Amino acid sequence: MRSEVGGSNGWLRPTREHLLTGVTYMIPFVTIGGIFLALGYTLGDPTTIGGNEGTIPWYFVTVGSLALGAMVPILGGFVAYGVADRPGLAPGFVLTALVTDARLIRSTGTLLGINTGDAQAGYIGALVVGLLAGVAARWATNRKFPPAFRPLVSVLAVPVAVTGLLAPFVLVLGVPIALGASVIESFVRNAAGVPLLAFGSVLGAMMAADLGGPINKVAYVFAVGLLPELLFQPMAAVMIAGMVPPLGFGIAHLAVPSRFPDIDRQQARAAVISGFSFVTEGALVYTADQGSRLDLSCVLGGATAGAAAMYLGVSVPAPHGGILVVPLTNAPLNFLGALAAGVVVTALASVVRQPAPQSMAVTDDD
Repeated sequence: MRSEVGGSNGWLRPTREHLLTGVTYMIPFVTIGGIFLALGYTLGDPTTIGGNEGTIPWYFVTVGSLALGAMVPILGGFVAYGVADRPGLAPGFVLTALVTDARLIRSTGTLLGINTGDAQAGYIGALVVGLLAGVAARWATNRKFPPAFRPLVSVLAVPVAVTGLLAPFVLVLGVPIALGASVIESFVRNAAGVPLLAFGSVLGAMMAADLGGPINKVAYVFAVGLLPELLFQPMAAVMIAGMVPPLGFGIAHLAVPSRFPDIDRQQARAAVISGFSFVTEGALVYTADQGSRLDLSCVLGGATAGAAAMYLGVSVPAPHGGILVVPLTNAPLNFLGALAAGVVVTALASVVRQPAPQSMAVTDDD
Protein backbone atom coordinates (compact mmCIF):
# COMPACT_ATOMS: atom_id res chain seq x y z
CA MET A 1 0.00 0.00 0.00
CA ARG A 2 2.88 2.34 0.68
CA SER A 3 3.81 2.55 -2.97
CA GLU A 4 0.42 4.10 -3.71
CA VAL A 5 1.09 7.15 -1.61
CA GLY A 6 4.85 7.56 -1.64
CA GLY A 7 6.41 9.84 -4.23
CA SER A 8 4.85 11.56 -7.20
CA ASN A 9 4.67 8.43 -9.37
CA GLY A 10 3.44 6.44 -6.36
CA TRP A 11 0.08 8.20 -6.19
CA LEU A 12 -0.22 9.60 -9.72
CA ARG A 13 -0.10 6.24 -11.48
CA PRO A 14 -2.91 4.51 -9.53
CA THR A 15 -5.01 7.69 -9.64
CA ARG A 16 -4.67 7.81 -13.40
CA GLU A 17 -5.63 4.13 -13.61
CA HIS A 18 -8.73 4.73 -11.48
CA LEU A 19 -9.82 7.61 -13.71
CA LEU A 20 -9.25 5.57 -16.86
CA THR A 21 -11.34 2.75 -15.36
CA GLY A 22 -14.25 5.17 -15.13
CA VAL A 23 -13.72 6.41 -18.67
CA THR A 24 -13.53 2.85 -20.04
CA TYR A 25 -16.90 1.88 -18.57
CA MET A 26 -18.45 5.21 -19.53
CA ILE A 27 -17.61 5.08 -23.24
CA PRO A 28 -20.33 2.56 -24.27
CA PHE A 29 -23.01 4.78 -22.69
CA VAL A 30 -21.63 7.79 -24.54
CA THR A 31 -21.54 5.84 -27.79
CA ILE A 32 -25.17 4.74 -27.44
CA GLY A 33 -26.28 8.23 -26.42
CA GLY A 34 -24.39 10.10 -29.11
CA ILE A 35 -25.42 7.85 -31.99
CA PHE A 36 -29.11 7.66 -31.02
CA LEU A 37 -29.21 11.40 -30.44
CA ALA A 38 -27.59 12.04 -33.81
CA LEU A 39 -30.05 9.72 -35.55
CA GLY A 40 -32.98 11.50 -33.92
CA TYR A 41 -31.78 14.96 -34.90
CA THR A 42 -30.94 13.76 -38.41
CA LEU A 43 -34.40 12.30 -38.97
CA GLY A 44 -36.38 15.13 -37.39
CA ASP A 45 -36.42 18.84 -36.66
CA PRO A 46 -34.51 19.44 -33.38
CA THR A 47 -36.92 22.27 -32.45
CA THR A 48 -40.00 20.05 -32.56
CA ILE A 49 -38.72 16.62 -31.47
CA GLY A 50 -39.68 17.13 -27.83
CA GLY A 51 -43.28 17.81 -28.77
CA ASN A 52 -43.63 15.00 -31.28
CA GLU A 53 -44.08 12.26 -28.71
CA GLY A 54 -44.30 8.78 -30.20
CA THR A 55 -42.47 9.58 -33.44
CA ILE A 56 -39.34 7.73 -34.51
CA PRO A 57 -37.06 10.81 -34.08
CA TRP A 58 -38.53 11.35 -30.60
CA TYR A 59 -37.81 7.70 -29.75
CA PHE A 60 -34.19 7.96 -30.87
CA VAL A 61 -33.63 11.21 -28.98
CA THR A 62 -35.24 9.77 -25.85
CA VAL A 63 -32.97 6.72 -25.91
CA GLY A 64 -29.93 8.90 -26.55
CA SER A 65 -30.83 11.32 -23.76
CA LEU A 66 -31.30 8.50 -21.25
CA ALA A 67 -27.91 7.02 -22.14
CA LEU A 68 -26.14 10.38 -21.89
CA GLY A 69 -27.96 11.10 -18.62
CA ALA A 70 -26.49 7.91 -17.16
CA MET A 71 -23.03 8.69 -18.53
CA VAL A 72 -21.76 10.96 -15.76
CA PRO A 73 -22.97 8.85 -12.78
CA ILE A 74 -21.48 5.80 -14.52
CA LEU A 75 -18.17 7.65 -14.78
CA GLY A 76 -18.17 8.54 -11.08
CA GLY A 77 -19.35 5.09 -10.04
CA PHE A 78 -16.62 3.24 -11.89
CA VAL A 79 -13.91 5.67 -10.81
CA ALA A 80 -14.91 4.71 -7.26
CA TYR A 81 -15.01 1.07 -8.34
CA GLY A 82 -11.44 1.40 -9.63
CA VAL A 83 -10.34 2.63 -6.20
CA ALA A 84 -12.35 0.37 -3.86
CA ASP A 85 -13.78 -2.40 -6.04
CA ARG A 86 -17.43 -3.41 -5.48
CA PRO A 87 -17.99 -1.46 -2.19
CA GLY A 88 -17.22 1.80 -4.00
CA LEU A 89 -19.48 1.35 -7.02
CA ALA A 90 -22.88 2.28 -5.55
CA PRO A 91 -21.64 5.24 -3.45
CA GLY A 92 -19.71 6.60 -6.43
CA PHE A 93 -22.77 6.32 -8.67
CA VAL A 94 -25.25 7.83 -6.19
CA LEU A 95 -22.99 10.65 -4.96
CA THR A 96 -22.13 11.62 -8.55
CA ALA A 97 -25.82 11.64 -9.43
CA LEU A 98 -26.35 14.09 -6.55
CA VAL A 99 -23.82 16.63 -7.82
CA THR A 100 -25.09 16.34 -11.39
CA ASP A 101 -28.65 17.20 -10.36
CA ALA A 102 -29.13 20.91 -11.03
CA ARG A 103 -32.02 21.13 -8.53
CA LEU A 104 -29.93 19.80 -5.65
CA ILE A 105 -26.99 22.04 -6.54
CA ARG A 106 -29.32 25.04 -6.77
CA SER A 107 -30.89 24.26 -3.38
CA THR A 108 -27.48 23.78 -1.78
CA GLY A 109 -26.26 27.01 -3.34
CA THR A 110 -29.31 28.84 -1.96
CA LEU A 111 -28.45 27.61 1.56
CA LEU A 112 -24.92 28.94 1.05
CA GLY A 113 -26.14 32.23 -0.41
CA ILE A 114 -24.86 31.42 -3.91
CA ASN A 115 -26.91 31.52 -7.09
CA THR A 116 -25.93 28.55 -9.26
CA GLY A 117 -28.78 28.78 -11.77
CA ASP A 118 -29.04 25.53 -13.70
CA ALA A 119 -25.37 24.63 -13.28
CA GLN A 120 -24.38 21.11 -12.32
CA ALA A 121 -20.99 19.56 -11.62
CA GLY A 122 -20.82 17.38 -14.75
CA TYR A 123 -17.92 15.13 -15.56
CA ILE A 124 -15.47 17.18 -13.45
CA GLY A 125 -17.69 16.51 -10.45
CA ALA A 126 -17.84 12.84 -11.41
CA LEU A 127 -14.06 12.52 -11.36
CA VAL A 128 -13.67 14.32 -8.03
CA VAL A 129 -16.62 12.67 -6.29
CA GLY A 130 -15.75 9.24 -7.67
CA LEU A 131 -12.25 9.46 -6.20
CA LEU A 132 -13.59 10.67 -2.84
CA ALA A 133 -16.20 7.92 -2.68
CA GLY A 134 -13.67 5.29 -3.66
CA VAL A 135 -11.08 6.36 -1.10
CA ALA A 136 -13.72 6.49 1.65
CA ALA A 137 -15.13 3.09 0.69
CA ARG A 138 -11.70 1.48 0.58
CA TRP A 139 -10.77 2.93 3.96
CA ALA A 140 -14.04 1.74 5.51
CA THR A 141 -13.77 -1.73 3.98
CA ASN A 142 -10.31 -2.21 5.47
CA ARG A 143 -11.53 -1.56 9.04
CA LYS A 144 -11.79 -4.48 11.43
CA PHE A 145 -15.30 -5.92 11.74
CA PRO A 146 -16.65 -8.86 13.74
CA PRO A 147 -16.49 -12.05 11.61
CA ALA A 148 -20.28 -12.46 11.71
CA PHE A 149 -20.71 -8.95 10.33
CA ARG A 150 -18.12 -9.32 7.54
CA PRO A 151 -20.52 -10.60 4.78
CA LEU A 152 -22.58 -7.41 5.11
CA VAL A 153 -19.66 -5.00 4.90
CA SER A 154 -19.28 -4.64 1.14
CA VAL A 155 -22.97 -4.92 0.21
CA LEU A 156 -24.64 -2.98 3.03
CA ALA A 157 -22.56 -1.29 5.70
CA VAL A 158 -19.92 0.45 3.58
CA PRO A 159 -22.15 1.62 0.67
CA VAL A 160 -24.82 3.00 3.01
CA ALA A 161 -22.40 4.62 5.45
CA VAL A 162 -20.19 6.21 2.77
CA THR A 163 -23.18 7.53 0.85
CA GLY A 164 -24.89 8.94 3.95
CA LEU A 165 -21.78 10.57 5.41
CA LEU A 166 -20.43 12.04 2.17
CA ALA A 167 -23.72 13.25 0.64
CA PRO A 168 -23.84 16.65 2.44
CA PHE A 169 -20.13 17.21 1.86
CA VAL A 170 -20.18 16.46 -1.88
CA LEU A 171 -23.24 18.68 -2.38
CA VAL A 172 -21.38 21.61 -0.84
CA LEU A 173 -18.30 20.73 -2.87
CA GLY A 174 -20.47 20.44 -5.96
CA VAL A 175 -21.45 24.11 -5.86
CA PRO A 176 -18.02 25.57 -6.81
CA ILE A 177 -17.41 22.69 -9.23
CA ALA A 178 -20.75 23.38 -10.92
CA LEU A 179 -19.97 27.09 -11.19
CA GLY A 180 -16.59 26.30 -12.72
CA ALA A 181 -18.16 23.84 -15.17
CA SER A 182 -20.73 26.47 -16.12
CA VAL A 183 -17.98 28.98 -16.91
CA ILE A 184 -16.20 26.42 -19.13
CA GLU A 185 -19.43 25.53 -20.91
CA SER A 186 -20.24 29.21 -21.49
CA PHE A 187 -16.77 29.80 -22.96
CA VAL A 188 -17.09 26.84 -25.33
CA ARG A 189 -20.57 27.89 -26.41
CA ASN A 190 -19.63 31.52 -27.09
CA ALA A 191 -16.00 31.34 -28.23
CA ALA A 192 -15.23 32.90 -31.59
CA GLY A 193 -12.27 34.13 -33.59
CA VAL A 194 -8.80 33.71 -32.09
CA PRO A 195 -10.03 32.17 -28.79
CA LEU A 196 -11.95 29.55 -30.79
CA LEU A 197 -8.89 28.69 -32.88
CA ALA A 198 -6.68 28.55 -29.79
CA PHE A 199 -9.18 26.33 -28.01
CA GLY A 200 -9.36 23.94 -30.96
CA SER A 201 -5.60 23.81 -31.36
CA VAL A 202 -5.07 23.03 -27.66
CA LEU A 203 -7.64 20.22 -27.74
CA GLY A 204 -6.08 18.86 -30.93
CA ALA A 205 -2.55 19.05 -29.59
CA MET A 206 -3.60 17.24 -26.40
CA MET A 207 -5.24 14.44 -28.39
CA ALA A 208 -2.06 13.89 -30.42
CA ALA A 209 0.48 14.60 -27.69
CA ASP A 210 0.87 11.19 -26.04
CA LEU A 211 -1.02 8.89 -28.45
CA GLY A 212 -3.68 7.51 -26.15
CA GLY A 213 -1.99 8.40 -22.86
CA PRO A 214 -3.38 10.49 -19.99
CA ILE A 215 -3.18 13.85 -21.83
CA ASN A 216 -5.14 12.33 -24.70
CA LYS A 217 -7.74 10.93 -22.29
CA VAL A 218 -8.20 14.30 -20.54
CA ALA A 219 -9.04 16.00 -23.86
CA TYR A 220 -11.33 13.14 -24.87
CA VAL A 221 -13.25 13.10 -21.58
CA PHE A 222 -13.58 16.89 -21.74
CA ALA A 223 -15.23 16.70 -25.16
CA VAL A 224 -17.40 13.74 -24.19
CA GLY A 225 -18.57 15.61 -21.08
CA LEU A 226 -19.95 18.38 -23.28
CA LEU A 227 -22.12 16.06 -25.38
CA PRO A 228 -25.07 16.07 -22.94
CA GLU A 229 -25.05 19.89 -23.24
CA LEU A 230 -25.44 19.48 -27.02
CA LEU A 231 -22.00 20.99 -27.58
CA PHE A 232 -20.71 18.82 -30.42
CA GLN A 233 -17.89 20.93 -31.89
CA PRO A 234 -15.23 19.98 -29.29
CA MET A 235 -16.00 16.31 -30.01
CA ALA A 236 -15.31 16.94 -33.69
CA ALA A 237 -11.99 18.64 -32.94
CA VAL A 238 -10.97 15.82 -30.61
CA MET A 239 -11.97 13.01 -32.96
CA ILE A 240 -10.36 14.52 -36.04
CA ALA A 241 -7.14 15.33 -34.17
CA GLY A 242 -7.05 11.82 -32.71
CA MET A 243 -7.19 10.34 -36.20
CA VAL A 244 -4.28 12.45 -37.45
CA PRO A 245 -1.14 10.77 -35.94
CA PRO A 246 -1.61 7.23 -37.33
CA LEU A 247 -2.90 8.54 -40.66
CA GLY A 248 -0.04 11.03 -40.96
CA PHE A 249 2.67 8.51 -40.17
CA GLY A 250 1.07 5.77 -42.26
CA ILE A 251 0.69 7.95 -45.34
CA ALA A 252 4.22 9.36 -44.94
CA HIS A 253 5.59 5.82 -44.70
CA LEU A 254 3.69 4.69 -47.81
CA ALA A 255 4.77 7.76 -49.75
CA VAL A 256 8.42 7.90 -48.61
CA PRO A 257 9.33 4.40 -47.33
CA SER A 258 13.06 5.22 -47.36
CA ARG A 259 12.51 7.53 -44.39
CA PHE A 260 11.27 4.63 -42.24
CA PRO A 261 13.81 1.86 -42.96
CA ASP A 262 13.40 0.10 -39.60
CA ILE A 263 9.59 -0.24 -39.75
CA ASP A 264 7.83 -2.89 -41.81
CA ARG A 265 5.72 -1.46 -44.63
CA GLN A 266 2.72 -3.46 -43.38
CA GLN A 267 2.74 -1.24 -40.29
CA ALA A 268 1.93 1.73 -42.52
CA ARG A 269 -1.26 0.07 -43.76
CA ALA A 270 -2.19 -0.88 -40.19
CA ALA A 271 -1.62 2.71 -39.07
CA VAL A 272 -3.88 4.06 -41.82
CA ILE A 273 -6.65 1.67 -40.78
CA SER A 274 -6.16 2.69 -37.13
CA GLY A 275 -6.35 6.34 -38.08
CA PHE A 276 -9.60 5.98 -39.99
CA SER A 277 -10.97 4.02 -37.00
CA PHE A 278 -10.01 6.78 -34.50
CA VAL A 279 -7.44 4.58 -32.74
CA THR A 280 -4.68 7.08 -31.99
CA GLU A 281 -2.45 4.37 -30.52
CA GLY A 282 -1.90 3.10 -34.06
CA ALA A 283 0.95 5.61 -34.35
CA LEU A 284 2.91 4.20 -31.39
CA VAL A 285 5.05 1.98 -33.59
CA TYR A 286 6.55 5.12 -35.12
CA THR A 287 7.56 6.63 -31.77
CA ALA A 288 8.64 3.44 -29.99
CA ASP A 289 12.35 4.09 -30.55
CA GLN A 290 12.14 7.59 -29.04
CA GLY A 291 11.58 6.40 -25.48
CA SER A 292 8.48 8.61 -25.33
CA ARG A 293 5.03 8.83 -26.89
CA LEU A 294 5.50 12.55 -27.52
CA ASP A 295 6.30 13.48 -31.11
CA LEU A 296 6.33 17.05 -32.40
CA SER A 297 4.96 16.10 -35.82
CA CYS A 298 1.89 14.57 -34.15
CA VAL A 299 1.35 17.62 -31.96
CA LEU A 300 1.61 19.99 -34.93
CA GLY A 301 -0.82 17.94 -37.00
CA GLY A 302 -3.27 17.52 -34.12
CA ALA A 303 -3.23 21.23 -33.34
CA THR A 304 -3.82 22.06 -37.01
CA ALA A 305 -6.71 19.63 -37.30
CA GLY A 306 -8.33 20.79 -34.05
CA ALA A 307 -8.12 24.46 -34.99
CA ALA A 308 -9.42 23.78 -38.52
CA ALA A 309 -12.35 21.74 -37.18
CA MET A 310 -13.40 24.51 -34.79
CA TYR A 311 -12.92 27.23 -37.42
CA LEU A 312 -15.01 25.31 -39.97
CA GLY A 313 -17.74 24.70 -37.39
CA VAL A 314 -17.66 20.91 -37.65
CA SER A 315 -19.78 19.09 -35.07
CA VAL A 316 -19.85 15.38 -34.24
CA PRO A 317 -22.55 14.01 -31.91
CA ALA A 318 -21.00 10.53 -31.62
CA PRO A 319 -18.02 9.94 -29.30
CA HIS A 320 -16.36 7.29 -31.47
CA GLY A 321 -16.34 5.79 -34.91
CA GLY A 322 -13.78 7.79 -36.87
CA ILE A 323 -14.55 7.88 -40.57
CA LEU A 324 -17.81 5.96 -39.99
CA VAL A 325 -19.42 8.96 -38.25
CA VAL A 326 -18.84 11.34 -41.18
CA PRO A 327 -22.48 10.92 -42.33
CA LEU A 328 -23.60 12.04 -38.86
CA THR A 329 -21.63 15.29 -38.94
CA ASN A 330 -23.17 18.63 -39.87
CA ALA A 331 -20.52 19.24 -42.55
CA PRO A 332 -18.88 16.06 -43.95
CA LEU A 333 -16.65 17.93 -46.39
CA ASN A 334 -15.38 20.24 -43.65
CA PHE A 335 -14.71 17.19 -41.46
CA LEU A 336 -12.61 15.63 -44.21
CA GLY A 337 -10.91 18.96 -44.96
CA ALA A 338 -9.83 19.48 -41.35
CA LEU A 339 -8.62 15.87 -41.20
CA ALA A 340 -6.63 16.29 -44.42
CA ALA A 341 -4.99 19.48 -43.15
CA GLY A 342 -3.79 17.78 -39.97
CA VAL A 343 -2.63 14.64 -41.80
CA VAL A 344 -0.61 16.66 -44.32
CA VAL A 345 1.13 18.60 -41.53
CA THR A 346 2.01 15.45 -39.59
CA ALA A 347 3.13 13.56 -42.70
CA LEU A 348 5.39 16.40 -43.90
CA ALA A 349 6.80 17.04 -40.43
CA SER A 350 7.50 13.35 -39.83
CA VAL A 351 9.34 12.99 -43.14
CA VAL A 352 11.42 16.12 -42.52
CA ARG A 353 12.30 15.08 -38.97
CA GLN A 354 13.14 11.44 -39.76
CA PRO A 355 16.90 10.93 -40.30
CA ALA A 356 17.90 9.54 -43.68
CA PRO A 357 19.02 5.87 -43.74
CA GLN A 358 22.76 5.37 -43.22
CA SER A 359 23.20 3.92 -46.70
CA MET A 360 21.86 7.13 -48.23
CA ALA A 361 23.71 9.56 -45.97
CA VAL A 362 26.44 11.75 -47.50
CA THR A 363 29.87 11.19 -45.94
CA ASP A 364 33.15 13.08 -46.12
CA ASP A 365 34.54 10.44 -48.50
CA ASP A 366 31.93 11.16 -51.21
